[in-house]
Amino acid sequence: MTDITIYHNPACGTSRNTLALIRNSGVEPTIILYLETPPDRDKLEELITAMQISPRALLRKNVEPYEELGLAQDRFNDSELIQAMLDHPILINRPIVVTPLGTRLCRPSEAVLDILPNPQQGEFSKEDGEKLIDKDGHRLP
Repeated sequence: MTDITIYHNPACGTSRNTLALIRNSGVEPTIILYLETPPDRDKLEELITAMQISPRALLRKNVEPYEELGLAQDRFNDSELIQAMLDHPILINRPIVVTPLGTRLCRPSEAVLDILPNPQQGEFSKEDGEKLIDKDGHRLP
């Protein structure tokens, strides 16, 4: 069994598509509903480091707390941005997937294909109908 974890929001189409791609590789991942069980500071910093992105790059901008807190302004340092995400987990962009091959913010959902250890097991289309994987498990151009 491959060890894969997804920080998931079932209300998000991108997150649902990412989870479905993981399952299409024959793996049932550990699912962390991060809005209900947010990561602590150490885990969030670990994820950001593993993704090799800045805390600002992980911020979700199209949610109310982002504007309300003035997070678009450059006056916040990394620690303050992380604290905002800890205080308001909805600010953490998703889905984040951790596999033995790496950690990635999977936007778009097909970004997960780059870090899945197992190949796709068959055809796959996103919820919107966009075909990503053919019947033989190969990624479509």
